[in-house]
Amino acid sequence: MLWNAHAGALWRRFTIYLRREIAKRAGLTQRAFRQNARVSFAKVAEYQRRGAVHFHAVIRLDGHDGANTPPPAWATPQLLTDAIESATRAATVTGPTLDGHPHRFTFGRQLDVRVIRSADFAGGTELTDRAVAGYIAKYATKGAETATGTLDHRIRLLAELAHTDLTDHARRLVRTCWDLGARPDLAHLRLRAWAHMLGFRGHFSTKTRRYSTTLSTLRQARAEWQRLQAALTRGEDAHAPTPTTLVLSRWDYTGTGLTSDEAWLTDQLHADRTSPPRKEPQHEQSHH
Repeated sequence: MLWNAHAGALWRRFTIYLRREIAKRAGLTQRAFRQNARVSFAKVAEYQRRGAVHFHAVIRLDGHDGANTPPPAWATPQLLTDAIESATRAATVTGPTLDGHPHRFTFGRQLDVRVIRSADFAGGTELTDRAVAGYIAKYATKGAETATGTLDHRIRLLAELAHTDLTDHARRLVRTCWDLGARPDLAHLRLRAWAHMLGFRGHFSTKTRRYSTTLSTLRQARAEWQRLQAALTRGEDAHAPTPTTLVLSRWDYTGTGLTSDEAWLTDQLHADRTSPPRKEPQHEQSHH
């Protein structure tokens, strides 16, 4: 559970070391490296059956403007592979000290680096772009609930586990997260809030900004596609321009305080409240 809670920070540390390792192998300073090349990646987190997460990533070395510019001549697949292996070994995150036992988190020895060769290049028969997309999509659809049988939503009380169909292993994992989350020295990890994710607080899928299109662009494309489909269903021209409403508004500063009419009304109301009450005339009554 503690490994899952620190896995996101360990990945961030890996990306920092990766850029340093690439610059060192290219004989460049960190500043010169940023001016000549850019590291782009997309990664997903997958839960192993035992409950620990591991990462699948596609890492690319582009030119200084991302995929829009070709990589430098020195940016070879072998250089990137060597840099990934070195950065993986160097990345480390210091964890908490529990009961006198300090924890430190690193990546394990199970590292598989494979070169992706697009079919657009000569001899590119190992992996295609379509295969890479399917590879990432496969692991992006695996959550904690599919890999270990745990919850798919947050729990507010531990008693909720009694009414949930969980395996014994998954139940122990969630309970361990809940127990560790009660420790004041682990409050910053928010383990109880993320017990349903077995302590993992990071996003299951992340990417650098220039690896590919942005999520905003994808959302806009989906909205446009749905609009066209709705127009076709109604029998309308799907390519007709969408009617727009032009709203014009203008705010001008006119001053602070009351206008002359508002000031007069305020004085009248104030005078009515402060003036003494009028005495009603008394009439003599005769009794018969």
